Amino acid sequence: MSSSNGFWSLAFHTLFVIFVMAPIVVVCFMAFTPEGYLSMPTNGVSLRWFEALLNNKEFVGSFRISLALGAASATVAALISIPAAMAIVRYDFPGRTAFLTLCMSPLMVPSIVLGVAFLRFFSQIGMSGTLVGLTISHVILIVPYVLRTIMNSLGSLDSALDHAAASLGSSAWRTFRRVTLPLTLPGILSGWVLAFITSFDEVTMTIFISGPGTTTLPVRLMLYIEDSIDPLVAAVSTVLIVMALVVMLILDRLFGLDRMLIGRSPSDPDR
Repeated sequence: MSSSNGFWSLAFHTLFVIFVMAPIVVVCFMAFTPEGYLSMPTNGVSLRWFEALLNNKEFVGSFRISLALGAASATVAALISIPAAMAIVRYDFPGRTAFLTLCMSPLMVPSIVLGVAFLRFFSQIGMSGTLVGLTISHVILIVPYVLRTIMNSLGSLDSALDHAAASLGSSAWRTFRRVTLPLTLPGILSGWVLAFITSFDEVTMTIFISGPGTTTLPVRLMLYIEDSIDPLVAAVSTVLIVMALVVMLILDRLFGLDRMLIGRSPSDPDR
């Protein structure tokens, strides 16, 4: 009976993985078509659309903007979330629940509502269509993702480690720098990566507040497919997929994805 259940479980998970991966594989195949329209590369394999992508200054410029915006937003969000998470997890102060609710509130507001609100606000103060305005709006949007992962990482730590460091004469700053920060670094990095991906992919809110000189790659793609759909879109998607895989492999080699995502690796002993 157990072997039968194992077979059906394996079959279900295999079909689920195929169902999820099939569209990605199809998109990657279409990026290598030599035709001028979306089709599987039945008549040969060509890199013409990757060459066209490299020669497209608008896409290259938007890609650089998205990279800079995602990195800056995720870094600022992490710098804000680290002390906020420590205050929420380690201390019991008046308004703690309200403060946590305020930090997580962007998750409860639809992106289109945030976009309209930021458009109105930045227009009033003269920051509409600027990279600074985009960064501020993205930081507000992604702080909950970083904050939650850092809180989970801090919550899994034994507070006795901090007490032990303090009993040995270590200052609060030194305890944080030498004990707390290294132990929570995987959680901080996973939060940073999640925030970067969220910022890089954000299009609904960004389209309201971006300008001609601050058009991100997702917005550029959306504007492009309004006029035409050709394999150039598939080439862009393929490049992003490959980049994501490379980054995940590097992070897995350096820190381990299990440790970053769940705070421990499968080989760690149970707490």
